[in-house]
Order: sequence, then structure tokens, then C-alpha cells
Amino acid sequence: MAWHAPQEGRPGCPPVFPNAAIQFYLSIKVLFKLPLRQTSGMVANLLRLAGPNWPVPDFSTLCCRQKTLTVQIPIAVLVGR
Repeated sequence: MAWHAPQEGRPGCPPVFPNAAIQFYLSIKVLFKLPLRQTSGMVANLLRLAGPNWPVPDFSTLCCRQKTLTVQIPIAVLVGR
């Protein structure tokens, strides 16, 4: 999965994250029925515990991007098969 945000634009501009990274956040949000801020903290902690030094999107990035992306989770995952 392409997670790393390419450095674009002027210095100080927020990094642009691929749809796959935002989709991962939104999937966790739907699966655990969490608000977006709690999801952001949970995924940031999971990434920190897992070891990769990946950048984490901030809340405002997630908030804006969730309006344009749809979460598609197979029904078998929700049922627990």
C-alpha cells in the first residue's frame, strides 16, 4: 500500500496523502464505530507500535477527505466470517 506522502508544494504545506491511507482511516472508523478524532489517535498509536516511521494525516486532512471518499467494507468482514 502506498502510504508515504510525497513532499509537494512550498515548505510548510501539509503533505498530500494517497486515497489508500485515508481509506484505511475511514475503514477503522466504520469498523470500530469511533468518531474521527478518536480514530486518528488510535491509528497513530497503532502505527507507532507497529514500528514504521510513517507520517500521519492530521484531523483537518481526514475531515476534508472523508467527504469525497466512500468506505467500502465487504459484508463478510462485518459479520465476522
